[in-house]
Amino acid sequence: MKSTVLRVVLALVLTGTEGLSVAESGDRLAVPDVKPLLRAAIERGSARGVIVGESATYIRQRFNTLAPIEVEVKSLHPLPKPGCHRLEVTTRQRSVLETGKREDKELVYQVSYCRDGTFPEKGDRK
Repeated sequence: MKSTVLRVVLALVLTGTEGLSVAESGDRLAVPDVKPLLRAAIERGSARGVIVGESATYIRQRFNTLAPIEVEVKSLHPLPKPGCHRLEVTTRQRSVLETGKREDKELVYQVSYCRDGTFPEKGDRK
Protein backbone atom coordinates (compact mmCIF):
# COMPACT_ATOMS: atom_id res chain seq x y z
CA MET A 1 0.00 0.00 0.00
CA LYS A 2 2.69 2.48 0.99
CA SER A 3 4.43 2.28 -2.40
CA THR A 4 1.12 2.71 -4.25
CA VAL A 5 0.18 5.78 -2.22
CA LEU A 6 3.71 7.18 -2.60
CA ARG A 7 3.53 6.83 -6.40
CA VAL A 8 0.13 8.55 -6.51
CA VAL A 9 1.22 11.40 -4.23
CA LEU A 10 4.52 11.93 -6.03
CA ALA A 11 2.65 11.99 -9.34
CA LEU A 12 0.54 14.82 -7.91
CA VAL A 13 3.67 16.73 -6.94
CA LEU A 14 5.39 16.25 -10.27
CA THR A 15 2.50 16.72 -12.66
CA GLY A 16 0.20 19.22 -10.91
CA THR A 17 -2.28 21.46 -12.66
CA GLU A 18 -0.86 24.96 -12.40
CA GLY A 19 -3.77 26.81 -14.01
CA LEU A 20 -6.32 26.13 -11.28
CA SER A 21 -6.93 28.58 -8.49
CA VAL A 22 -6.31 28.12 -4.80
CA ALA A 23 -9.37 28.77 -2.64
CA GLU A 24 -9.75 28.86 1.13
CA SER A 25 -11.78 25.96 2.60
CA GLY A 26 -12.13 26.11 6.40
CA ASP A 27 -8.66 26.13 7.92
CA ARG A 28 -7.22 24.28 4.90
CA LEU A 29 -6.57 25.55 1.40
CA ALA A 30 -8.43 23.75 -1.39
CA VAL A 31 -5.72 23.00 -3.95
CA PRO A 32 -5.56 21.00 -7.19
CA ASP A 33 -2.19 19.48 -6.21
CA VAL A 34 0.43 19.86 -3.50
CA LYS A 35 2.58 22.48 -5.26
CA PRO A 36 0.79 25.54 -3.79
CA LEU A 37 1.24 24.01 -0.32
CA LEU A 38 4.94 23.40 -0.94
CA ARG A 39 5.40 27.06 -1.90
CA ALA A 40 3.33 28.26 1.08
CA ALA A 41 5.41 26.15 3.49
CA ILE A 42 8.59 27.70 2.07
CA GLU A 43 7.13 31.17 2.65
CA ARG A 44 5.44 30.62 6.03
CA GLY A 45 7.07 27.53 7.53
CA SER A 46 3.99 25.32 7.16
CA ALA A 47 0.79 24.91 5.15
CA ARG A 48 -2.37 22.80 5.32
CA GLY A 49 -4.66 21.88 2.48
CA VAL A 50 -7.10 19.48 0.92
CA ILE A 51 -6.69 18.16 -2.63
CA VAL A 52 -9.64 18.92 -4.94
CA GLY A 53 -10.40 18.46 -8.62
CA GLU A 54 -9.18 15.75 -10.98
CA SER A 55 -6.38 14.53 -8.71
CA ALA A 56 -8.77 14.08 -5.79
CA THR A 57 -11.31 12.30 -7.97
CA TYR A 58 -8.67 9.87 -9.22
CA ILE A 59 -7.39 9.09 -5.72
CA ARG A 60 -10.89 8.67 -4.28
CA GLN A 61 -11.80 6.26 -7.08
CA ARG A 62 -8.52 4.36 -6.76
CA PHE A 63 -9.00 3.82 -3.01
CA ASN A 64 -12.83 3.62 -3.08
CA THR A 65 -13.51 6.37 -0.53
CA LEU A 66 -15.26 9.73 -0.47
CA ALA A 67 -13.01 11.04 2.33
CA PRO A 68 -10.99 14.19 1.60
CA ILE A 69 -7.26 13.98 0.93
CA GLU A 70 -5.71 16.16 3.62
CA VAL A 71 -2.16 17.43 3.24
CA GLU A 72 0.18 19.11 5.70
CA VAL A 73 3.56 20.48 4.68
CA LYS A 74 6.26 21.86 6.95
CA SER A 75 9.65 23.29 6.19
CA LEU A 76 12.44 21.27 7.79
CA HIS A 77 15.30 23.58 6.78
CA PRO A 78 16.48 25.85 3.98
CA LEU A 79 18.81 24.40 1.36
CA PRO A 80 22.01 25.99 0.01
CA LYS A 81 20.25 27.26 -3.11
CA PRO A 82 18.32 30.45 -2.22
CA GLY A 83 14.54 29.94 -2.11
CA CYS A 84 14.80 26.16 -1.74
CA HIS A 85 13.84 24.10 1.32
CA ARG A 86 13.67 20.53 2.51
CA LEU A 87 9.98 19.88 3.22
CA GLU A 88 8.08 17.17 5.03
CA VAL A 89 4.74 16.28 3.46
CA THR A 90 2.04 14.32 5.31
CA THR A 91 -1.03 13.10 3.44
CA ARG A 92 -4.04 11.52 5.16
CA GLN A 93 -7.20 9.90 3.91
CA ARG A 94 -9.82 8.04 5.94
CA SER A 95 -11.64 4.86 5.06
CA VAL A 96 -9.29 3.75 2.27
CA LEU A 97 -10.19 0.33 0.83
CA GLU A 98 -7.26 -1.93 0.04
CA THR A 99 -7.06 -5.71 -0.02
CA GLY A 100 -10.63 -5.93 1.23
CA LYS A 101 -10.09 -3.82 4.37
CA ARG A 102 -10.97 -0.21 5.12
CA GLU A 103 -8.36 1.72 7.04
CA ASP A 104 -7.28 5.28 7.62
CA LYS A 105 -4.01 5.86 5.76
CA GLU A 106 -1.17 8.30 6.31
CA LEU A 107 1.94 8.80 4.21
CA VAL A 108 4.87 10.95 5.31
CA TYR A 109 7.67 11.77 2.90
CA GLN A 110 10.28 14.47 2.32
CA VAL A 111 10.99 16.47 -0.81
CA SER A 112 13.39 19.25 -1.74
CA TYR A 113 11.55 22.06 -3.52
CA CYS A 114 12.14 25.67 -4.56
CA ARG A 115 9.90 28.74 -4.31
CA ASP A 116 10.03 29.11 -8.13
CA GLY A 117 8.37 25.69 -8.57
CA THR A 118 11.49 23.72 -9.46
CA PHE A 119 13.33 20.90 -7.77
CA PRO A 120 16.91 21.79 -6.81
CA GLU A 121 19.83 20.16 -8.58
CA LYS A 122 21.41 17.22 -6.77
CA GLY A 123 24.27 19.31 -5.35
CA ASP A 124 21.82 21.87 -3.88
CA ARG A 125 19.73 19.35 -1.90
CA LYS A 126 21.75 18.87 1.31
